[in-house]
Amino acid sequence: MKRVCVFAGSAAGARRAYADAARALGAVLCRRGLGLVYGGGSVGLMGVLADTVLAGGGEVIGVIPNGLATRELAHPGVTDLRVVGSMHERKATMAALADAFVALPGGLGTLEEALEVLTWSQLGIHAKPVGALDVEGYWDGLKRMLAHSVDEGFVRPEYAALLLFGGAPDELLDRLAAWRAPGFRRAWLGPAQT
Repeated sequence: MKRVCVFAGSAAGARRAYADAARALGAVLCRRGLGLVYGGGSVGLMGVLADTVLAGGGEVIGVIPNGLATRELAHPGVTDLRVVGSMHERKATMAALADAFVALPGGLGTLEEALEVLTWSQLGIHAKPVGALDVEGYWDGLKRMLAHSVDEGFVRPEYAALLLFGGAPDELLDRLAAWRAPGFRRAWLGPAQT
């Protein structure tokens, strides 16, 4: 693992713990020599995370669509700012540059990005670990939703298990580093094999 793509809110959220977690994750990325790939913003948790990694001397690659570059205030100090044409291009570029994915607390965009790369993992489009840093139970609702989807027969247990959770940056990054792509059959190939 050389670079981690982090999805994070463009807002700071209602609790100080969210920004503290972004700082802690940034510090751990620097300590481990891991580069950051993120959405390119200078505000909210995205900005806190990027500022922390930059202050620690780490590599920060920001990827932002042209239309959001001014609205999200593209971060002027990142190591490499890539301005792309669309959200689709943003996500594809971020995925290509990263070896793993982490979701910090965030809004609809963060949730959508995390679920998309999780779906790509399920479909075998990539073989990279996907995790969520669970700050003060922020992702508890997602855990319940995934369990409910399994119970209702829409998500296989092995697919729900593709999303790794950790309560602290070191714990989550250790889980991502130890992860190996499972050998199960993909969704479109029929019933799961035992």
